[in-house]
Amino acid sequence: MILRTSLRPAFRQTSHLPASSIANIFSQPQSIRLTPASYRLLSTATRAAIDKAIETKPVVLFMKGTPETPQCGFSRASIQILGLQGVDPNKFAAFNVLEDEELRQGLKEYSDWPTIPQLYLQKEFVGGCDILMSMHQNGELAKVLEKNDVLVPAEAPKGP
Repeated sequence: MILRTSLRPAFRQTSHLPASSIANIFSQPQSIRLTPASYRLLSTATRAAIDKAIETKPVVLFMKGTPETPQCGFSRASIQILGLQGVDPNKFAAFNVLEDEELRQGLKEYSDWPTIPQLYLQKEFVGGCDILMSMHQNGELAKVLEKNDVLVPAEAPKGP
């Protein structure tokens, strides 16, 4: 949106110029003036709610639906990956963004990530389903989860 707003004056200037002059206009910096339609401010209340949510547990997933009934394939895949990795349910929290539209939109601005689900580990944004899937496939997710001590403890072998 900002790019479109900032380029609009340059496009207006180019409508009657030869091609060599057009290149000069786009090589010069354009002043960017944000209008209310160009940006959305994350409310203090929404920011505080997200901060509080990511502090509840070491592993937090903002998703569509709940872990028991995910409402989209990406949320389902994220839950399955966390389950396969062995994330301790006592160290995990999930929040249904479909229950609160302001949370859903505010979360995208908070993380600067356009999609849901979003995973946070120890209050740090990890990524969406695509990042989670990639980390799962290359083994990086297992290492990060183990390093942060969020996996179900392995049972000690039983002796004779």
